[in-house]
Amino acid sequence: MDLPVLECAVHWARPADTPDMRSLLAPGERDRYDRFMRPADKARFVTGRFLARTVLAEATGLDPKTIRFTTDCPHCGGAHGKPRLSGTELDFSLSHSGDRVVVAVTEGAEVGVDVEEEGDRDVDRLAEMVLAGPERAALAATPDPKRGFHRYWTRKEALLKATGHGLAAPMTDIHVSSPNEPAEVVSWTGEAAVSPVRLADLSPGPGYAAAAAVLTDRPLRIVEFTC
Repeated sequence: MDLPVLECAVHWARPADTPDMRSLLAPGERDRYDRFMRPADKARFVTGRFLARTVLAEATGLDPKTIRFTTDCPHCGGAHGKPRLSGTELDFSLSHSGDRVVVAVTEGAEVGVDVEEEGDRDVDRLAEMVLAGPERAALAATPDPKRGFHRYWTRKEALLKATGHGLAAPMTDIHVSSPNEPAEVVSWTGEAAVSPVRLADLSPGPGYAAAAAVLTDRPLRIVEFTC
């Protein structure tokens, strides 16, 4: 029997910082907002939390003003885990970079999302820390190494956000398909490895790379929305 398709809703927004956005921040989030020194960082943070609350409120029927997130780490119990909405089958993940903010939502499966601006990073140096050996070889043969590296990076970041490991797990343990091929996990070694996984590249626009990862064996359908 074919498994039913799992939908992942991906919502995009541009950073802003308005009173109505700030009014939805929980006290701890407001403290974190106040600690940011740069206006751009404040805008990305508040937009991410506002977008998550409004999307989840629409999906659940909850008042966005009452939505509170937990950040318990599923691996060590610390308070540094990804935000979650308790009491629901919905899972979400948020990310931001440059002038892109993104929230991905699924029901009944863990999700991770990542977006990265293709800035002037030292790709050769970072590749040693991020890419597995076969990926470094494939990147060397890619006509646009910067683009290729960021596609690799966002796929892996999305995956580790879905599992809740974040940067605590080595990215070099993960081998994903080459940048010009559909996103998939080729192999994964180490204690953090999970299976099955669905990966998908997203459409953040020129100058950015983005990906979503969902811990499921069901066929995945990505639907992207721009706010």
